[in-house]
Amino acid sequence: MRKIISLFFIALTTFHLSLAQKKERNTETVTAGSYIFNSVIDLEATPVKNQSATGTCWCFATTSFIESELMRMGKGEYDLSEMFIVRHNYLNRLKDNYLRRGKGNLGPGSLSHDWMKVFTRSGIVPDEIYPGLNYGSSTHNHHELQDFINAVAAVPVELKNESDQYKEIVNAILDSYLGKVPDSFTYKGMTFDPESFADFLGINPDDYVQITSFTHFPFYSTGVLEVPDNWSKERFYNVPLDELTEIMDYSFNNGYTVNWDGDVSEPGFSHTKGYAVMVNNMSERSQSLTDRERFERQEKNSFENNHKQKNTPLPPEITVTQKMRQEGYENFTTTDDHLMHMTGIVKDQNGTKYYKTKNSWGTDRNSFGGYLNISENYVRAKTLFIMVNKNGIPPAIRTKLGI
Repeated sequence: MRKIISLFFIALTTFHLSLAQKKERNTETVTAGSYIFNSVIDLEATPVKNQSATGTCWCFATTSFIESELMRMGKGEYDLSEMFIVRHNYLNRLKDNYLRRGKGNLGPGSLSHDWMKVFTRSGIVPDEIYPGLNYGSSTHNHHELQDFINAVAAVPVELKNESDQYKEIVNAILDSYLGKVPDSFTYKGMTFDPESFADFLGINPDDYVQITSFTHFPFYSTGVLEVPDNWSKERFYNVPLDELTEIMDYSFNNGYTVNWDGDVSEPGFSHTKGYAVMVNNMSERSQSLTDRERFERQEKNSFENNHKQKNTPLPPEITVTQKMRQEGYENFTTTDDHLMHMTGIVKDQNGTKYYKTKNSWGTDRNSFGGYLNISENYVRAKTLFIMVNKNGIPPAIRTKLGI
């Protein structure tokens, strides 16, 4: 009987995985301005969320990425708590700031590996258990919280001592805004603590790697990306640019989504219009503007106003080379702006490839449910790094990287 039951569940799992594979490819067509996008691969993802007035895109994107991994693994749909990760990350960066004598990065931004570090050390909880909204708001807003974090961080540095009272004050601040972390909780009839719930999910952080493509450290080695949000000085695998997109395509074709970090302040990027294209030379962008000013203006640029009608010819994109990409990084026109979760591949009416991308700005800021399509050339130019499952890397490249 046990053998029959086991065979039944194996068959049932195979059936569900088969359905999931069939769901990857559909004929969905989306029109965005002059562009007509046809779906090629569309992998499962959880509903779009809104990071609102916070700098926590890194957490929303990586949480979504892991939620898709759980769906891919046949474990069902989970809504995990971003704010549980954010809270523990504040504690980690406060410690880092203290050890750096007050010269750490206390801002809200971080990268995908910081999500994995919290998950490994402290676990995770469902969002319904820890929504992180303990300040009378239905949406996230961390402006005041960040001000208090900045203020309290200076005290132990000045005194050269992290006293017990200081630690109590920090936790009281986080409790006031995000809520107290439960020691245990009941979820779907089972009792967990954060660590046992993480074990229950079955996600192995060692299965995930971060990959970049720059020439200031050797290919097929690891190096540190010199961006402020890499405050923990994490190292990234490095591959040639063609292999970076090869990894992405291989991942999607084998059922794995991709976590993407990059620059979203180019004139051709528009979440509102639902696409991002590389239509200008990166080195020509005005450097008199701050990254934030470029980011705020990009939704209103003339490029958008000139390409609203479906019958307007699509503007040609530049062809991005490794050298061009490196120049953008080293002259600071390619900046570490935003993390998003890529869930598939589409093509426009000319056959140009784009990556379907789930943003964390809610569903009402564009007509596409919070998604947009990012062209391959934009990805080649503006990617800082990707996080992928190791099994989503072509075997030959894995061998070169020693993974």
